[in-house]
Amino acid sequence: MRIINFVLVMSALAGIAAAQDSGTDAGAGWAPEFKMAGRQIVALAEAIPAEKFGWRPGPGVRSVSEVLMHTASGNYFFLRSMGVKAGEDLPKNPEQSVTAKADVLRWLKASFDAVSENYPKIDKQKAVKFLGHDATCEGVLLRALAHANEHLGQTIAYARMNGVTPPWSK
Repeated sequence: MRIINFVLVMSALAGIAAAQDSGTDAGAGWAPEFKMAGRQIVALAEAIPAEKFGWRPGPGVRSVSEVLMHTASGNYFFLRSMGVKAGEDLPKNPEQSVTAKADVLRWLKASFDAVSENYPKIDKQKAVKFLGHDATCEGVLLRALAHANEHLGQTIAYARMNGVTPPWSK
């Protein structure tokens, strides 16, 4: 029950966060929405103190740095799923191996930049295999946007549980 409440709070906070960031990107299309999610996740990561990057809400749940690195490695995974070479230098097991705030921020920013830079070049109707299923690049991009917003909500909840107010809602 505790996890369900946590997920509900995260989802609500993600919606509130989207409304409180730059309204010019809201509803403006895939690329602006993705950039907005990236800006907000990076802003939160920058606002959370380095000593809180190891914090986790409970046993077996990702820590702050693990969530952020999961998001970064996910961005690269989505690109590679569409045939884009990106993130080849990402360390093995990045969620566990990249924990220092400066390193996490570097990978997080680079991953969002890589998706944004490659988005215009991607053939959205190209057929790909994604997680064992037939898909299009457009479908993979939609999953990337949903993934970014899912972990934005999680990061907002983590930040607030640690007394950090999202910078755009101050």
